[in-house]
Amino acid sequence: MKYKIFVDGQEGTTGLRIYERLSKHSGIALLKIEPEKRKDPEARRVLLNEADIAFLCLPDSASRESVSLVSNKQTRIIDASTAFRTDPNWTYGFPELNKQQRALLLDSDRVSVPGCHATGLISTLYPLIHEGIVPEDYPVTCHSVTGYSGGGKELIASYEAAVSGKENLKSPRYYALNFNHKHLPEMQRVTGLLFPPLFTPIVGDFYNGMVVSVPLLTRLLNKKMTAKEVQKLLASYYASERFVRVMPFESEAYLENGYFNATECNNTNRIDLFVFGHDEQILLLSRFDNLGKGASGAAVQNMNIMLGLDEGMGLE
Repeated sequence: MKYKIFVDGQEGTTGLRIYERLSKHSGIALLKIEPEKRKDPEARRVLLNEADIAFLCLPDSASRESVSLVSNKQTRIIDASTAFRTDPNWTYGFPELNKQQRALLLDSDRVSVPGCHATGLISTLYPLIHEGIVPEDYPVTCHSVTGYSGGGKELIASYEAAVSGKENLKSPRYYALNFNHKHLPEMQRVTGLLFPPLFTPIVGDFYNGMVVSVPLLTRLLNKKMTAKEVQKLLASYYASERFVRVMPFESEAYLENGYFNATECNNTNRIDLFVFGHDEQILLLSRFDNLGKGASGAAVQNMNIMLGLDEGMGLE
């Protein structure tokens, strides 16, 4: 038996990647919509209600509309937008979050895929808060450097236009400087922080790849731990995880002449976690593909879990 899958919004950056992954997936049958009907509510309604699982790769308002079109109680939804990430009626689609998350995903009919920046922060910080190391009122700061594909078609087009007049795009560019980035609510809610992080995203002149950094001062922790001890804790927390690698504490061998490569996990569903520092200061780094574990890869991984399939199908 093959499961029927529909990708609503398959022309967008995330939708295209999901569609590509599913095209190589042996356990599913893709439902296709004619290009001229992809914005036709009635045509979408038919396919949404025919699907065993529907992926929504749409802006928030369009995702809400698609959900409203589903009347078939057997149709399960995986939404890649921001619309439902803090909705208590939806399951947060980060399987590695804790020991209960996969069971929740298996039983869920509404799953929200985490944001890419949020994935980076949560993967490093959640275990430390969960284990009582980082206090819930810690003044968290977070910096994220991402490839321009995370900005969608318009930003991709601006970076890939003719080189002339592109000089201003060569420098890394801060954005969301009003501190109301759309990933902040899930960062705070999922980690359990009492206050939102001070979050500064940066876009660079490369297509995909991401590194998210979170600095910690050991004097502000509930239990003073060295950087090496934090690495050991994270390694234990994720020891059985297939797509999470906690890199050795002595990680100089994984740098390139002392420089950190943000694109090493590109075209995979892998996330690499690094810990740098000493007795007083710690730097947590997470590296992954913003279009992989930060979007389409995570979505397909969630689908596999929900359907009881091997978690790596279509991903490896």
